[in-house]
This record gives sequence, C-alpha cells and structure tokens, in this order.
Amino acid sequence: MKICIYGAGAIGAWLGLELARAGEDVTLIARGPHLKAMQKNGVKILIGDEERVAHPRCVASSAEAGPQDFVILTLKAPALPGIAQELPALFHDETAVVTAVNGLPWWYSYGLKGPMENRTLESVDPAGKLWSTIGPERAIGCVVYPATEIIEPGVIRHIQGDRFALGEPTGDSTDRIKSLSQALKNAGFTVRLRDRIRDEIWVKLWGNLCFNPISALTGATLDTLVANPGTASICRAMMLEAQEIGEALGARFPIDVDKRLAGAAKVGAHKTSMLQDLERGRTMEIDALVTVVQELGRMIDAPTPTIDTVLALIQQRARVAGLY
Repeated sequence: MKICIYGAGAIGAWLGLELARAGEDVTLIARGPHLKAMQKNGVKILIGDEERVAHPRCVASSAEAGPQDFVILTLKAPALPGIAQELPALFHDETAVVTAVNGLPWWYSYGLKGPMENRTLESVDPAGKLWSTIGPERAIGCVVYPATEIIEPGVIRHIQGDRFALGEPTGDSTDRIKSLSQALKNAGFTVRLRDRIRDEIWVKLWGNLCFNPISALTGATLDTLVANPGTASICRAMMLEAQEIGEALGARFPIDVDKRLAGAAKVGAHKTSMLQDLERGRTMEIDALVTVVQELGRMIDAPTPTIDTVLALIQQRARVAGLY
C-alpha cells in the first residue's frame, strides 16, 4: 500500500516512521531543514528512553511523490487551500485523502442531510478550492489525539498518546478505511473506526474552540483557564453556542460541558497550540477552530454572541502580531 504524508511535521513524520517500520511504502512530503535532515539521516523519534529510526522516502513535492493509495494531510488547516493545486499529482482513481487536521474539515457537509448538504465552508475552504480539487468522495475523517514535537530537524519527541479515530463522512464501513485502519494498527497505533466521525470531530473542537483563543489572549494555561470563574464562564458560553449548532446539524455530544471542562483541567499547566503559535510567531489556526463555527451558526440562524466577541479579539490579536 502506497501512503503519502503531506506536511510531515511532528505528527506526520512520526506516522511515516512507524508505518515504514511496519513495512508500508511511505513517502513524506516536507520542506526546509526538516526535509533535508530526514533525507540525510532518516526520521528519528524519541519515546521515553527508546529511540526509533526509519528511512521512508522524503521529497519536497507531490510531483516527486507520484500517485498514492492514501494521502494523509497533516498540515495545519490554514495551509490546506494553498497546496490544493499540488494534490492531484498524488491521485489515481481510488486515492483516499485523510484529513488529520484540527477543526471542522472542508468536507464537513458532504452527504449531510438537510439544508447544509454539500455546501462549502468559506472559512476553511475559500471559493470551494479543496472541494473542487480533491473531491469530497475521496475524504476520510480523522481525529488526532497524540502529542509530539520537533526538537531538531528530523528528530521528534513523543509527548503522549497513540490514539486516532477514523471515519467515512458517509458513515459506511468501507474496504479502504478497514485497510488504512489495519495498516495503522500494524504500525502500533490505537485506531477506532467511527460511523459518526463528525461527533468525535465536534467533541475535540468543542475544547479547541474556546481554550485556544482565550489562552492566546490571556497567556493562561489550561488549568488556569478552567479554574478561573471568569474565563471558565466564557468557555462554557462558547461551548453551549457550539453545541446548539452541532446538534442542529445532527451531531451528538456524548459528554456534557462540565465533563469536557473537567477533562481540560486534568491536563494541567499545558499551553494550547494557539498560544504556542503566537509565542513562536507562527500562523494561528483561528478559522478552522473558531470562524467556521460562527459561519455555520450564521448559515442556520443560530446566534453566537460569545463566539463572535472572542473571535473578533483573537483575530485582532493575530493581525497585530502579523499571524493572520
């Protein structure tokens, strides 16, 4: 099975390393010093006291990679529209595209019954570029739970977790998703197949929607955000607004707001990815985590007053920093 990981940063390079160690035909697409280091020395990951190394093929472009059976996108959401035109070089007729990306995916409305069916989302897919270039029928949903980081070019540190959730947008149990799941399991990952992958996407987004922008605005870690009554109440209001939208579109939330907040508190003094991006001068994932929820709310006439306020603040903060 030919598997390409486009945007092989910390998570993507780790996936590629383990899949290559398990015998899959893996190609990583990356750039800069990270790519050069992987081409020269292979990919290295540090898991506790263990060091693992593999030498998958590492290239700079889709044209070099050629057609694949699976393309796993591990870029940050803001980068996806910019690489849309490069992706067809990776496709044959049956190629599947796995969106291992934070936030609501560009294919969210594919086959979704009701007024939202097959409507593109401008905030994550401007002008429907991803929809028209990739084709939603290729999409497989993915929720990523592990945490990793690049500590130097070509070298990844595993922080926690090995769990991924996969699901067809249609909810079907297809041969392609079974094959991918088995390949990931063979590589040592914990994989759960979901017939309602949107539910799982919403539950992860539920926290990212509020914790990320509020932490970037305040500099607070997760435990502090939840412990403080003021910021906790803002998180709660944003989550309830999002839940109303998700449920109106058919999503089910298997836990309540209090349990989701309690889970965040248990993580401890963790800096969210948006706060880390702000501190490091990197593009912030505002649209896929926050703007898209506002957009959906407007599409179905659901009010989002708290989300609107926090979104305006974080957009301005990011603009001032030159990161949006």
